[in-house]
Amino acid sequence: MEAWQANPITSSGALAGWTPAQRRCQVVRRPLEAGCRMSMTDLLNAEDIKKAVGAFTAVDSFDHKKFFQMVGLKKKSPDDVKKVFHILDKDKSGFIEEDELGFILKGFSPDARDLSAKETKTLMAAGDKDGDGKIGVDEFSSLVAES
Repeated sequence: MEAWQANPITSSGALAGWTPAQRRCQVVRRPLEAGCRMSMTDLLNAEDIKKAVGAFTAVDSFDHKKFFQMVGLKKKSPDDVKKVFHILDKDKSGFIEEDELGFILKGFSPDARDLSAKETKTLMAAGDKDGDGKIGVDEFSSLVAES
């Protein structure tokens, strides 16, 4: 069952419990098209994002397992994890390449720091299960699930 089918429509015609951005993206059913721009705060709690980003301000302190737990991503549905992936995939290639991975924290909070080269390589090694040098949506989902 798709996410849009699992949420009842209220008497006003809105999808119950969804933010305006989620409603727009799901009604269109094409989150990467039609000008639909979902943000992290449509999916994750802003205060959790702030705390998680703040916990890793020191260079070479990033731990993706702790970060995904702190930001609340670990508790999200598979559909929501995929939506987060698509937000992080800045060039919309269907993959998070190494250059995008270095800016992963900025995908959660624009004022966050960049990952160091060491942190980026460590994260790529953890997420790139097939060795192609990039992380696909299924690999990202596995990376979050393993955290």
